[in-house]
Amino acid sequence: MYGFRELCKYEAHMNDRRKINMSVEIREARAADAEKVIAYTKTIGGESDNLTFGSDGFPITVEEEADYLESVHAADKSVHLLALMDGEIIADGSLSGLPRRMSHRAELGIAVRKPYWNKGVGSMLMQKLIDYAKEHDIEIINLEVRSDNAGAIHLYQKFGFRSIGKSPAYFKIDDNYCDFDIMYIDLR
Repeated sequence: MYGFRELCKYEAHMNDRRKINMSVEIREARAADAEKVIAYTKTIGGESDNLTFGSDGFPITVEEEADYLESVHAADKSVHLLALMDGEIIADGSLSGLPRRMSHRAELGIAVRKPYWNKGVGSMLMQKLIDYAKEHDIEIINLEVRSDNAGAIHLYQKFGFRSIGKSPAYFKIDDNYCDFDIMYIDLR
């Protein structure tokens, strides 16, 4: 077993349809990653309409992002993981622990750069996030996902998440509304 607060390297030889092997490092995001994380969010925001932001990313400074990443690191039941290949962020995933009477719960977020969809990167991150949850007494993980995002829904179901409802018109992109599935996994 490894500690999430240390740099961890995972060699993953994942075969896609073209039989390309990839070596992916998964580690916790820290303040020093802030500039790269901001650039990454702008890139993934422009690759699909599945996220809460577009190619502009978040309106946040490098200093604000660094402070945020350190606050996640310091939290007892939260983590922000990065998946890197050759030093470039290709995916990220997070658990945000909830307070007080909900401290047994966390919200999950995960995103993968489009060139790495369906290559096992999301599965690697999901497994690390579930491992973290189990090690930190997080019993229930919630997430929201676009109802038409079949690939993400398949990933979540593969790990045991199940749909518990829909949130209609969760997004409005231009004049189009998008429903979201509300999903959860019970780790008790």
